[in-house]
Amino acid sequence: MDLNQIHNVYFIGIGGIGMSALARYFKSIGKNVAGYDRTSTHLTDELKQNGIRVHFEDSIALIDLPFLNKNNTLVVVTPAVPKEHFQWNYFLKNGFVVKKRAEVLGIITKGTYCFAVAGTHGKTTTSSILGHILYQSKVDVTAFLGGIVENYNSNIVGEGKTVTVAEADEFDRSFLHLHPDVACVTSMDADHLDIYGDSSAIEASFTEFADKVKDKKKLFITKGLPLEGVTVGAENGSDYNAVNIRIENGWYVFDAETPQGKIEEIKFALPGRHNLTNALMALAMAKTYGVSDDNIKSALETFKGVKRRFSYQIKKDNLVYIDDYAHHPTEIDAVHQAVSELYPDKKVLAVFQPHLFSRTRDFIDGFARSLSAFDNIVLLDIYPARELPIEGVTSKWLLDKIDNPNKKLISKKDLIPFLKMTDASVIVTIGAGDIGEMIPDIKKVLDEKN
Repeated sequence: MDLNQIHNVYFIGIGGIGMSALARYFKSIGKNVAGYDRTSTHLTDELKQNGIRVHFEDSIALIDLPFLNKNNTLVVVTPAVPKEHFQWNYFLKNGFVVKKRAEVLGIITKGTYCFAVAGTHGKTTTSSILGHILYQSKVDVTAFLGGIVENYNSNIVGEGKTVTVAEADEFDRSFLHLHPDVACVTSMDADHLDIYGDSSAIEASFTEFADKVKDKKKLFITKGLPLEGVTVGAENGSDYNAVNIRIENGWYVFDAETPQGKIEEIKFALPGRHNLTNALMALAMAKTYGVSDDNIKSALETFKGVKRRFSYQIKKDNLVYIDDYAHHPTEIDAVHQAVSELYPDKKVLAVFQPHLFSRTRDFIDGFARSLSAFDNIVLLDIYPARELPIEGVTSKWLLDKIDNPNKKLISKKDLIPFLKMTDASVIVTIGAGDIGEMIPDIKKVLDEKN
């Protein structure tokens, strides 16, 4: 497909984090862009402010006339859209070019020098750090990201034509559409079992992705993964190894041992040992491309983080509010590790909104174990996203499995009144659902209370 022949790009599911990045990209290169999503969010509001028309009703009548010309219109669809969607079926029945988001990303990046960042956890932060390093180092890069980077308030960084950074999503095997020159795999934990069935199928898919990189010196892996590549880790003897790690004035300070020598006194602000590995992964990929040690150090020090990834909303001596996108037991463990390291003597309240009925069912014991580690736990009802309810799979089931007496199940509407009463000095909201839309209200009530 020749993107030069495309004048109009219509998105079904335009409010998704990956979809909105593509929408912004096409808008920036002069295409006519519009789309549908099920609900209005902060992301869709920002797209509208960028001059992109968005509507929220699945009606063919709402599609503007230019987008009904199948000769110069590309339709991009997210895998989360239900098969009975009217607009999607209209485009399919009438012979339009309809592509999944990952296919389009593969087409855009194919003619570029492509960095692909894969992993069941850590890919958004790692790809965002890498995009920031390359952009700050004057590389001709565009980075397509699965989160909003605080430095740019965007999920797309740069307007380069020759180098791309792509977050390689394993959902629906999407990452197999990419053509990476350099790639990394941060983790391969079981997830998306509704798609894969079991963990061995996930591992096979990651292996197939890794095999796309023929030069194994350009494939970077977290030490311990069953893949052939250059290893990355913290204090574990990896090829790229973070050592002499300490915390100074809220910063991680560490040295990086690399095959080319040691880089000393690197400063990095994101908390949690998992983020040290993410930073080192980005460092390794950038260094392999030829970015200087000084530029890498400078970019790591100025990286502010990704929204909803251990994102500070309030940071005072007597009150801290952190929000995180964690939606898998391993990610919740990472949040707990970071909170415990930073606030060992504070009372912590974790508010968790489970994401997907199938994920809750598949990892129920893992969620219960991870959440039990917090001082106090509040559960919200499961956010369904693309799924219908599964009999017996509820937040009450999860609550009963949590081995901690300080636990409570409340509705979303009762969360704000509850937070007015809490005496916890560290509050953490966790989950990939619409809990993120509640952040401004939560922040407001906590600020007023303080």
